[in-house]
Amino acid sequence: MTSSDDQGQAFAGAPPRRVVSLVPSLTEAIAATAPELLVGATDWCTHPAGLDVARVGGTKWPDVEKVLTLRPDLVVGNAEENRDEDVAALRAAGVPVWMTAPATVDQALDSLDRLCAVLGTPGPAWLCEARAVWTDPPQVAPATAVVPIWRRPWMVLGRDTFAGDVLARLGVHNVFAGSPDRYPRLAKDDPAAVQAKLVVFPDEPYAFTADDGPEAWPQARPVFVSGRHLTWYGPSLVEAPGVLIARLGG
Repeated sequence: MTSSDDQGQAFAGAPPRRVVSLVPSLTEAIAATAPELLVGATDWCTHPAGLDVARVGGTKWPDVEKVLTLRPDLVVGNAEENRDEDVAALRAAGVPVWMTAPATVDQALDSLDRLCAVLGTPGPAWLCEARAVWTDPPQVAPATAVVPIWRRPWMVLGRDTFAGDVLARLGVHNVFAGSPDRYPRLAKDDPAAVQAKLVVFPDEPYAFTADDGPEAWPQARPVFVSGRHLTWYGPSLVEAPGVLIARLGG
């Protein structure tokens, strides 16, 4: 079979038998679909619990040599989480790399569908369920929000992000959705942020807490959510609408 990843890179031939994942959400997806294929994952791959595979470092700084010693016939990565130079090094060593880059829920579902087909396990039950759930997801009363992802400096979700589309599908409008940047930097008193009724704090990549974050946005209601449900695309998509709505609805 021949298929292409989200960047148009073709993968041809028989389904892989040894896969290394450099993305936590894709690690969970592969483990839920074809766990026997997974031979390596990053140190940040926390799901499923008790995953027993070789660890190859972080998403931004994987140990390329260690990946190669695992003899993968496919490495899966993400355009935002993984560095171009690491992807290039793996390909130069003859290892196929499948890259994902979804900016919407629908793109994520289609991307996962192609990946599962390449793995030789098309249409897993969890993916079918996720597609059904997101066909008509529940919604909160319409609200505006700002979504910080980092501080020192403050960075927020901007345009064309998967997490922004997740929130939009649930009735939450990101006030920075029209920004020219995908992850704009701003000061805490940025005028656009004052429009927000909610401040949605994910627990990754920065671990915001009740004592670290809300003080910068006193005009808005803080909402703390799981990064796994807001930013991961994989089996967590099945429960994400219900989990997020429970938090966003106050």
